[in-house]
Amino acid sequence: MKNSYKTFIRNFISLLLCILVTWQAWEVSRESRNGAVSSTSKIASDVGIDVLKKGGNAFDAIVATGFALAVTSPANGNIGGGGFLVAHTASGKSISLDFREKAPKLSYESMFLNENGEYDRTIALESHKSSGVPGTVNGLLKILKDYGSGNLSLQEILAPAIDYAENGFVLNRTTARSFNYYREQFNNDEGTKRIFVKDQEWKQGDIIIQKDLAETLKRISELGNAGFYDGETANLIVKEMNDNGGLISKQDLLDYNSVYREPVTGTYKGYKIISMGPPSSGGALIVQMLNMLENFDVESMKRNSTEFVHLLTEIQRLAYADRATHLGDPDFWDNPIAMLTSKEYAKERLDLISMEKATPSLEIAHGTWNNKESIETTHYSVMDKAGNVAGITTTINLSYGNKKVVDGAGFFLNNEMDDFSSKPGVGNAFGLIGLGIPPANAIQPFKRPLSSMSPTIVVNNNNEGILTVGAAGGSRIITAVLQTIISVLDHDLTVDKAIDTPRTHSQWLPDQIFYEEDSFNQKTIKELQELNHTLKLVEYRIARAHGIQFKNGKFITGSDKRGSLDGSQASTY
Repeated sequence: MKNSYKTFIRNFISLLLCILVTWQAWEVSRESRNGAVSSTSKIASDVGIDVLKKGGNAFDAIVATGFALAVTSPANGNIGGGGFLVAHTASGKSISLDFREKAPKLSYESMFLNENGEYDRTIALESHKSSGVPGTVNGLLKILKDYGSGNLSLQEILAPAIDYAENGFVLNRTTARSFNYYREQFNNDEGTKRIFVKDQEWKQGDIIIQKDLAETLKRISELGNAGFYDGETANLIVKEMNDNGGLISKQDLLDYNSVYREPVTGTYKGYKIISMGPPSSGGALIVQMLNMLENFDVESMKRNSTEFVHLLTEIQRLAYADRATHLGDPDFWDNPIAMLTSKEYAKERLDLISMEKATPSLEIAHGTWNNKESIETTHYSVMDKAGNVAGITTTINLSYGNKKVVDGAGFFLNNEMDDFSSKPGVGNAFGLIGLGIPPANAIQPFKRPLSSMSPTIVVNNNNEGILTVGAAGGSRIITAVLQTIISVLDHDLTVDKAIDTPRTHSQWLPDQIFYEEDSFNQKTIKELQELNHTLKLVEYRIARAHGIQFKNGKFITGSDKRGSLDGSQASTY
């Protein structure tokens, strides 16, 4: 009897453990089947998930996440910058929204050239003149109005961001370290210093409160678009400009509008690629490069092998040369998108490359390059259980923009005007060049600067969005998105593994392959050098990607560990 009792107890405990394990596995599975958010901030990602749980759709969630990022990730999340949305709705409609910054009325082509006619980096990146008219608020509100579920009010969407600004949020290690790194530059502006500098260095666990930003967000919550582009906030922006030599006027703010654009689309091995068109250069270049790659057996090439990297470099060189010549704001420039994204043009361009040796960039086009790079910008994505897929890439250009906060309004200004071509053949802060006189991307009043931001969606043959991906990192955004797509579609990696894989980058000029520390072994380095490639090890990382994949009925999130001390910032439920 005693042994039977022990056996019963043992079997009962085993049964309970089995039930517990099964329940936990079911919980994980269930939590990953209803929706997902990937962003650079876990707090912001959780805000998006909460919106989905309350009955919101992917568009509600991406707007709430965007406003939360303006509070919790001020280096790149913003209300003082701009960006692009690419989305694929549950009904099968593909859309893209351009809420890129616009040049103020008083801007002019030579505004960043000094008395000797040379590009002046300080004016272009650190002055109030560097700021374009912000588009983020107008864009996010338009997304919510046109595609939101209607189940949540604007006040409900903005409430979490307001709360985190007014009552504070706990800093993670990455953000605390970033504040300390830029301390000296923050000290140069009184509005910035008041919020982001304190007597002691910031550390993980500190709480930062942004009262002025909370009041700005409240005005948007109550008044919508007028809460930012008119009234008190607009007056604060204009005062900031007038007091510091900036160019944005009240009329510039009142006239700002975001614009729906025709998405750039293509196909790759049976999948549909949907990306952003001009003033983003990303979509056209990604489709063009995939069209060229489709002529090779990429599946059989080991990722980051000599053959793979050489082919990728040759193709990237061609695409970036086209970028410098052909692309600009479509309201001011006739972009040859049909040509750039055609299969025939891709095959023509392949005649210029060799699989036996590196093709010198100067044989394709010419220019000079300014070797200045940094990680900035941010991408965030949402998928919901209904099948809506949305991705936004947004930026204030360099980290914290021009490091100037609008006094009394609490948000950083962008320095996006540097994304224009200030002088033909001379690179901007990311080495990107504009050719022609004037270049397609020359500064002009009311114009939107060309961008590398590349929010992209992959759709299967059932017209279902299966992958959304984008990245931060200036000119390296495009190649990071391209390599993530190749890893998923050709090498059958899940999006998290694809993002984790070491990356390379080349962009026509400089004539170099940039690579991350774990990209190559010594044998591959030697073989690439024998093909006449010049290699440069990057100090930190090549771009920072985020994405979501829908596979086998589950959502898989990818959140780049590059540049983060805090692990994954994505959320699912």
